[in-house]
Amino acid sequence: MFQNPSDQERRELLTSAKNIAVVGCSNNPERTSYLIAEALQQAGYRIFPVNPTLTEPVLGEQPYASLSDITEPIDIVDVFRRSEAVLPVVEDAVKVKPRAIWMQSGVVNEEAARLAQEHGIMVIMDRCIKVDHALLLSGQGLRG
Repeated sequence: MFQNPSDQERRELLTSAKNIAVVGCSNNPERTSYLIAEALQQAGYRIFPVNPTLTEPVLGEQPYASLSDITEPIDIVDVFRRSEAVLPVVEDAVKVKPRAIWMQSGVVNEEAARLAQEHGIMVIMDRCIKVDHALLLSGQGLRG
């Protein structure tokens, strides 16, 4: 049965990460994916919006159609997709070898988690990266 990494492991990941791909990022400032991408950016992370429908910059960053289009190393793939749509994201992520796949609150896909773990990728499921950042690194950035 899947178990999320410990608080310490998630803290170390968030402390050392620099680049975060936000899969399913919206250009609508009222959407959760936009708000969290913005908060991550304000906390000092470089975000890479991943959404094949976007053509204009989001939060000043050029969007990408897929993870494999990003040429820079990705530390965390933050997934804003329904649980049943996560497996193709992880299949794409395995090719770019991020350190972690982070599935947002309410997103759980055991098969996708197994695939990522088989490739040595840390998996966090059903947790909000913004909330974890605030809890684990309090006083270091994200608010709200």
